[in-house]
Amino acid sequence: MKKYVATLLAGCCAGLTAQAGALVDLSAEASRPAANDMVRASVYGEVSGKNPAELAQRLNTDIAEALKLIRSKAGVSVKSGQQSTYPVYGQTQKIDGWRMRSELILESKDQASVSELLGKLQQMRLAVGEVSLRPSPETRRKVEDEATREAIRAFQSRAVVIAEQLGKGWKIKQLNVQQGGGMPMPLMRATRAAMVADAAPAPLEAGESLVTTQVSGQIELAD
Repeated sequence: MKKYVATLLAGCCAGLTAQAGALVDLSAEASRPAANDMVRASVYGEVSGKNPAELAQRLNTDIAEALKLIRSKAGVSVKSGQQSTYPVYGQTQKIDGWRMRSELILESKDQASVSELLGKLQQMRLAVGEVSLRPSPETRRKVEDEATREAIRAFQSRAVVIAEQLGKGWKIKQLNVQQGGGMPMPLMRATRAAMVADAAPAPLEAGESLVTTQVSGQIELAD
């Protein structure tokens, strides 16, 4: 496990004096690594032609077959993504045909299963839209709690330093907590050209994301 990183920033309000009631602005930040233990992938089917009804039937058949395969894999969840139908215009600016697209979104902690599914889905005429890794909700919450505790301790530590230096007591007047970091790590953004009949499972390297908690606020100095 990588060591967490904690940084502290402190600033004093303008006109700070040694009298009771003076306010001091403080901020503290703590970051901890979170395992990217969840993979999220999107796949889509796309068809073009002149007959919307026939296109819808073809696309629905492809998506239904894909759903059947995905649901047969334990531990992999699936939901519908973006659906679109739009006209294709010819040189005369009149509608020359239609294009339809339907997307499915897969999520799982079993990265090997998702990797295998992506290969099979591409053999079924679906294309891979995007693959990303991220901390699962439970992993992120756990790491956010750890970072929050550390950031608050850092805030309190700096408050003690300032108050002791001025020979004052102190209390928290205001406190704000913000979470950040842990953004999804994109592994691949594919185009239609990436859809090949002999697609092999894509290797996935999980890695870590940095989850950050920022604590800011004011303390009030007192005798």
